[in-house]
Amino acid sequence: MSYVDKVKEYLLELGHEIIKEIPEDGIMVITNEERGLYHMVLDCEEDVLIIEQAIYEVKKDNPDDYKRLLQMNRSLVHGAFVLNGDASKVIFRDTLELENLDQNELEGSLNALAIALAEYMDELLVFAG
Repeated sequence: MSYVDKVKEYLLELGHEIIKEIPEDGIMVITNEERGLYHMVLDCEEDVLIIEQAIYEVKKDNPDDYKRLLQMNRSLVHGAFVLNGDASKVIFRDTLELENLDQNELEGSLNALAIALAEYMDELLVFAG
């Protein structure tokens, strides 16, 4: 069984809806609105699973907001709030090793975002403007 197949199986067992797949690139996009996941991208890159979900578009460049995001990162169990390549969006990002990946580890990573959103939603909405 390939890594992509294994990740897909775990996602379905965890009750996530796969809304888009690009199998040749190892990419899946999932949604589970009940868990706060919306268009989350999972990308199997050789031996690493990259998990990303856009949180908000950066509309104002406020260093205090970035400082606070770094402080929030300290409390996250998995993953982190980061900027995308052109610094136009804040995203949640996590990476997991595919070789030893199990369903509990993947679930923990996905749950980390749900917990972070529950804990910090009010602040993130203010940052998003």
